[in-house]
Amino acid sequence: MALPDLDDLIAEVDRTCEVAHRPGGHEQPDWLALLTSAAGLAGQLQALADDLVEDYVEHCRLHGISWTDIGSALGVTRQAVQQRFHAPHKRYTPEMLTEDLQQAMTHMKQAAVQHRNNYIGTEHLLWGLTSEDNAATALLTAVGADPEEIHRAVGDQLSMGASQAAERIAWTPYSRKAIALAEERAEETGSELIGCDHLLFGIAQIARGVGGAVLADAGLDAERLRKSSGATPA
Repeated sequence: MALPDLDDLIAEVDRTCEVAHRPGGHEQPDWLALLTSAAGLAGQLQALADDLVEDYVEHCRLHGISWTDIGSALGVTRQAVQQRFHAPHKRYTPEMLTEDLQQAMTHMKQAAVQHRNNYIGTEHLLWGLTSEDNAATALLTAVGADPEEIHRAVGDQLSMGASQAAERIAWTPYSRKAIALAEERAEETGSELIGCDHLLFGIAQIARGVGGAVLADAGLDAERLRKSSGATPA
């Protein structure tokens, strides 16, 4: 995969900054507006880069690699890398999930293992949620979508990796954000447990990753799912 070209990024800023060019084309562009857009784009790229590094730091920790060695790989001290990454991610135990979501998570891990992926991304989440009937497929049906079509669409995006099957597979940053949003959605709707429909909503709300892209291509955003799921936050 080629890295973004600087000229392409500059062209993107020029294309998307709505107030960059004054009417008539005779005056200088609004350079401050362009700078603001460039800074926003740079922030998005930096956030993406941070998520990438965080993902592999977690994999290193899962496989017993020390903070000292991780710091050496990143060119910083053990103390610096611990300060940046040591905050533990919330663990979601089976007691916090509906039985349907527990079963869907089994399908998610199976998809990762079968495709030799060493991570569980939003594509695996959506694959698991649409593997059998549950609250997520019911919500998809309620908004006029075909769960089987969604399942096939995300299946087409599952790519073969080169990793050996692992007992513990780390969730990507987007997947962790999705389940955190699912927990918030469960609380909003007064549910004591996180369900498949809540996780589907979480994937749609972050609108990133393969799973988010598949939902977006099907015209399914968080607001549409919210309206069709019944309860709304107070």
